[in-house]
Amino acid sequence: MLDKPVFKPHGRHLIDGEWVGSATTFASSPAHGPSFDYSVGTPEHVDAAAKAAEEAFWTYGYSDRAERAAFLNAIADEIDARGEAITEIGTSETGLPQARLEGERGRTVGQLRLFASHIEKGDYLDRRHDDALPDRKPLPRPDLKLMQRPVGPVAVFGASNFPLAFSTAGGDTASALAAGCPVVVKGHSAHPGTGEIVAEAIHAAIKKCGVHPGVFSFIQGGKRDVGQSLVQHPLIKAVGFTGSLAGGRALFDLCAARAEPIPFFGELGSVNPMFLLPSALSARGTEIAKGWAGSLTMGAGQFCTNPGISVVIDGPDADAYVEAAAAALGDVGAQVMLTDGIAAAYREGRDRVAGSSGVREVLTSTCDLRNATPYLYATTGKDWLSNRELGEEVFGPLGLVVRATDFAEMVAVAKSLEGQLTATLHMDDADVGEARQLLPILERKAGRLLANGFPTGVEVADAMVHGGPYPASTNFGATSVGTMAIRRFLRPVCYQNMPESILPKDLRT
Repeated sequence: MLDKPVFKPHGRHLIDGEWVGSATTFASSPAHGPSFDYSVGTPEHVDAAAKAAEEAFWTYGYSDRAERAAFLNAIADEIDARGEAITEIGTSETGLPQARLEGERGRTVGQLRLFASHIEKGDYLDRRHDDALPDRKPLPRPDLKLMQRPVGPVAVFGASNFPLAFSTAGGDTASALAAGCPVVVKGHSAHPGTGEIVAEAIHAAIKKCGVHPGVFSFIQGGKRDVGQSLVQHPLIKAVGFTGSLAGGRALFDLCAARAEPIPFFGELGSVNPMFLLPSALSARGTEIAKGWAGSLTMGAGQFCTNPGISVVIDGPDADAYVEAAAAALGDVGAQVMLTDGIAAAYREGRDRVAGSSGVREVLTSTCDLRNATPYLYATTGKDWLSNRELGEEVFGPLGLVVRATDFAEMVAVAKSLEGQLTATLHMDDADVGEARQLLPILERKAGRLLANGFPTGVEVADAMVHGGPYPASTNFGATSVGTMAIRRFLRPVCYQNMPESILPKDLRT
């Protein structure tokens, strides 16, 4: 921790360039350090922010790509300028270590700069042109040009487990602003101070670049009606969300029930199964077990790519793997979880798994209050296939080993999976035949496939996919990480026989 406080939050919302308070407040619940009071957001705040965003869209949505890139880089600069204060309030609120907050800040500013570079190149516009064919028989063809255009104001929900990279100025906000869409952020009550100081950084960049103030608004949480009114507001045209399956599905349903349904891009979590093929298990089982333990407990297991399931073929090599995993997990001490609610949900998930038929305890411990300790359980392939609840995510450092009778049952386990963010094959050269059989199955189940690695850690890059079939996400064709994330907030527009003098600048020859 830092020796002296460098930031004291004022607890207000940022709406259309103004910091406004509320009649009621809520107190933060930091992992350590002082608590502060924050204004409770209301549907009236949402309405004002959405109207400001719509007004901003008429200039920002049609702005030059170079101007938007400069704005994104300015946000990154302002966040870095507040780095010490962000680390202080972020570690206090979340209990995450200083190095994690500093690394996540680097990722946050890095993806802002990546999107700035991406839109300057212009490839994301997907420009297409079919020349007119006036002499074509039996009918002539008109001149057709196509380009991607921003959809309008976007709502973004801050995530509990990433106070920077998936929150106020995270990937959803960065990609929406890059596309030309104003953003209204609902801050997460787990880290309201962190959200506020990042919002201050964006506000400073708005003033520096002369952007319409309605391009970004930040509303603290406090009650569910804020989120509900945000996704139902008629001026909001798309939603970015990272969070629980229950919360995300409820908001998704509200979006679908609107008079004008809108896309809800929800990343809802995953058990991220690993399949250990026979030769790799025999040759490197102990090494893989140690790596699994490290990945499983990283950040107290509070990553959406946490690999909660290992699938092995039963036998002596499986015995050795389970023993090695238990030993490695047993060396991991208690870790502070992000919120009391997440810690309570972790204990409930543990009890659900432990109480399931056919599940054997391998490593147990005691976790209470806001602390989490690792748990390890084992079950058979048969019992897994008969109990769909074993495939539900437990958000925290809990692992389950599924011991299949043979490779055919391992295939059956793979086919039984719901949608996942990731799936991993641990394999050696002798396992190629089995891997080839599993790969088509896993392609249908997950958005990212790994070989001989661990899925925690999502690279921000052009080729990254962070999404997958439901319930990993609500839109299997989208990603919330990487430059392709910008496509969520764009739509194709075709211009037929349009005079070049009035075409958008990016379509003129």
